[in-house]
Amino acid sequence: MSADRLDVIIFGASGFTGKYTVFEAVTVLSGLRWGIAGRNREKLEGVLKEMGAKAKKDLSQVPIFIADVNDEASLLEMARKCRIVVNTAGPYRFHGEKVVKACIESGTNHVDVSGEPQYMETMQLKYDQRAKEKGVYVVSACGFDSIPADMGVIFVEKNFDGVVNSVETFLESGMKEGVSGGGSSGLNYGTWESAVYGLAHSDELRGIRQQLFPLRLPKFFPVLRPRPLIFRSTEVDKVCLPFPGSDRSVVMRSQRFLYDQDKKRPVQMQAYVGFPSWLAAGAVILFASIFGLLSKFQLGRTLLLKYPGLFSGGLASRSGPSEDSMERTYFKMTFKATGWPKGDRLAEGSDQYTEPPSKSLMVRVSGMNPGYGATCVALLSTAITILRESEKMPNNGGVLAPAAAFSKTSLISELEKHDHGIKFEILANK
Repeated sequence: MSADRLDVIIFGASGFTGKYTVFEAVTVLSGLRWGIAGRNREKLEGVLKEMGAKAKKDLSQVPIFIADVNDEASLLEMARKCRIVVNTAGPYRFHGEKVVKACIESGTNHVDVSGEPQYMETMQLKYDQRAKEKGVYVVSACGFDSIPADMGVIFVEKNFDGVVNSVETFLESGMKEGVSGGGSSGLNYGTWESAVYGLAHSDELRGIRQQLFPLRLPKFFPVLRPRPLIFRSTEVDKVCLPFPGSDRSVVMRSQRFLYDQDKKRPVQMQAYVGFPSWLAAGAVILFASIFGLLSKFQLGRTLLLKYPGLFSGGLASRSGPSEDSMERTYFKMTFKATGWPKGDRLAEGSDQYTEPPSKSLMVRVSGMNPGYGATCVALLSTAITILRESEKMPNNGGVLAPAAAFSKTSLISELEKHDHGIKFEILANK
């Protein structure tokens, strides 16, 4: 790889997630050579000026590259200029594949914050072998979707002192008290658009997975069954619903990889999200039902995309959340793990236990500003980890989920270093 390459280029830097990734890069990428890329030089210069003022640092000398997803030559030119592309330009369903392809052909690593299972699994199906041949890592879901869940399961396994059978996660989020700011939405428009198209085409996943994993995993016992649609969790004292995000699919991809690669017993996982009351949970069910119905039809998708605030109950907007609301938003993800103590370890990962699980562990993963603080720090931390610890990563390359890529690295320690980082802690070990 050419010595004059930059370490990192942030692609899509003038977008909402992109500009906050630039802000976090000032500290997270300290000591590295980095630049930014996008379609419009004037907008990119504006981001450097705005985020430089916010970070109290002159960013006027940060290199700028013009690259457009509709111009494959420009993507190749960008990818050849760096060791890793940090891709913040979603929805990845529409814009991601060309960037991945350009990176692989240029011998450049690639990370993104996609929470779109169809995109992630299609990239693995189409490009995993080529990425290995080129010695390139392509890792998606490197933001709030799904670093806390995927690396949280790795944290659980490293601290369990035994064999984990299953993990249930319970996500809570809220807003700390503070001065009210303009705009209270929690999602920018790009994230909302990704969710609309992701659900609209969710039926594609079965066919993708049949090709990606033609051999099914053996069944492990006891089987972790899903809880009821709505229930009160004693673990977090919240009314819970199934979590609709990509966490479970990402964790299952990682666990499948670790079973195939290391013959490790895969952890079963179910994901839930908690609400303060039955009324709040019921309102979410109502909005989710309307969203799910409308997303299946062209007219419905048009309405969802035209009126994001109305159909999200104010959660999403074209302007995105205010800085004040982002900075006051927190998340906590509680993990309940069950399994068997160290002395009961079986000889092979595919062996079955005859006794029920007798050990448990409670873990929490938490942070502030999950959408645009913790997400951007996590994304850049994965890039740093690839640059510094690729020898601890599998197969010299490939298209991987985060835990499959980083389970043997110090990513968790890197995530805990930064102001908008992610904290991992043990609550109870029995």
